[in-house]
Formats: sequence, C-alpha cells, structure tokens
Amino acid sequence: MLNFIDGEYKDPTRFEWINVVDPSCGEVSCRVGRGSETDVNEAVAAANAAFKTWSKTPPATRAALLFKIAQGIRDRLEELARLESCDVGKPLRLARMIDIPRAAENFEFFARMILVDETASHAMPDAVNFTQRCPVGVAALITPWNLPLYLLSWKVAPALACGNTVVIKPSEMTPLTACALSEIVTAAGLPKGVFNLVHGFGHEAGAPMVCHPDVRLVSFTGGTATGRIVASSAAASFKKTSLELGGKNPAVVFADCDMDKAVEGVARGVFLNSGQVCLCCPRILIQRSIYEEFRDRLVAAARKIKVVILPARPIPHVYICIDY
Repeated sequence: MLNFIDGEYKDPTRFEWINVVDPSCGEVSCRVGRGSETDVNEAVAAANAAFKTWSKTPPATRAALLFKIAQGIRDRLEELARLESCDVGKPLRLARMIDIPRAAENFEFFARMILVDETASHAMPDAVNFTQRCPVGVAALITPWNLPLYLLSWKVAPALACGNTVVIKPSEMTPLTACALSEIVTAAGLPKGVFNLVHGFGHEAGAPMVCHPDVRLVSFTGGTATGRIVASSAAASFKKTSLELGGKNPAVVFADCDMDKAVEGVARGVFLNSGQVCLCCPRILIQRSIYEEFRDRLVAAARKIKVVILPARPIPHVYICIDY
C-alpha cells in the first residue's frame, strides 16, 4: 500500500516496506510503505498549499463534501467491514454493526454542525464582543490500531469540517481502511492536498509530523508513554494538541445489582473488541458481600466465549494492495 500525497499514490521515498499481519491467523496479508521524514515533508507541503484555498471554502461546500464522504463509506460498508476484520482480527459482525456505520456518522455529524454553527456575540454598554472561529492550519492526525476507521473519522471529519487540511499516520499494523478512505474522499471530490496519508512507524513518520514547523495542530490517540513524547515535542512550538491516552474504565458492582445483567454487562465490557476499547473495563470493583458469587458467574460467562481462528483471508480490495 502506498502513501497518498497531494491527490496521488506514491511509493515511500526509501522504497522500504512493512509487513501487515492478519492477527486472526498470523499470516502476512499485504505490505505497507515505510514512510520517512522526506515523505512527511512532502505531505505537509501539499497540505499547507491546499490550506490556502480549503480554509476559505464556504462551510456549506465543505459540509456537502463531508456528506458525500459519509455516503461513500456507507456504499462500501461490506468491503470496509471485511478490511477492518482482516486488519484487526475482530469479528466481521462487529465491524459491520459498529466501526463502519459510526465512521459514516462522524462525517455526517460534523457536516451538520458547521451548517448550524453561529458566531456568538455579547453586548456591552460601549462595545460588542464576538467570537470568531478560524481554521488552524495543517493537522497531524495519528491513530491507533484497535478501531482504525472509526477513530480516524473522529479526527478527520472535524478537522476538514472546520477548514483545516490533514496529514494522517494510521497504525502501521492496521492501515487498510485508512487507504480505502483516501479513495473515498477522492471520489467525493475533495480537493488535492486537503487529505494526505503517510504510512510508517511512529519514530520515523509520526515524530516528523509532530515536530514539523508547518503543522499547527496534533491529534494523537495511543499509549501514555508515546503521548508524553508527543506532548513534549508539540509544546516546543505551542501547537494545539489533543491527546487520548491509555483510557481504561473500572466496572463497579454493588450488592443491590441485578446479577444477571451485571454479569452480562461486565463480560461484554471486558471482552468486547478483545478488550481494546478505552471504554472497556479490565478493572472490576465488586462489593465484598457479593464478591464470590459474582466472580464465579463471570468466570462461567467467560468460559462460554469461543475464540475462532480463521484461515488466511485475501484482502477484498485489490487496488490498494501493491505487490512488489
């Protein structure tokens, strides 16, 4: 799979590749470009040039394009769900019901938002205060492996809606739907350079994005240790920064609970998406008087969960799988 820069698919400049493994079977499903600082610089330059026009595009025009992107996602729901399932190893049903529909909904939500957004003003005896919202510039968006398209759309949609341009680095372990999204935004008519995609490792592609002087906004979702590095690098030039790091919720179970519903809910929270959701609850706090009963019933529920290992699956979209 190639980088997507200024509306074109391009080989990584070093012409090096990373194996992408289907975690359900351990087989290599495809290869993705190993991006470097040179690739990042090219992508940021394209995004910076496109910002001059995109930032002045009327909100109604931007919203119309976001609605087209959302429809493009819906039109390819089955294909995208299969890509996500192959990439992450998650059940196909989960990708069909949650990941892909929510990605489309994110684009629709922010398209509607900018259509109804109004400038706030506050009158004073001798003056009027008003709030003016302006696009920031080039946004560096770095996403994790657990919900690839869903979390990517959560960053891309508001950035584009508000008039920013983007340079994206998806997880090198789950790049398939990010590449498919580049096709969808192109088909929707998004101008060249507004959406750019650079694959690669964090220290080789992500770090140059965060440190680049023309990047004005950084959004990172991932581990806390990496988040510290991102925050420190972005702080040096006072970039606007959004970090979502290592969130894990506890489940608190009290003695007056409905035991059946509590066990069902906690089991779902612990094991949904292999527990790799920030809203999952790997920590369980149980009131002492029901501890043993709840523990035993939760263990019984866990033992009923079946882990199915599938044979190697072909990638269902041939255009984004380049075999060199």
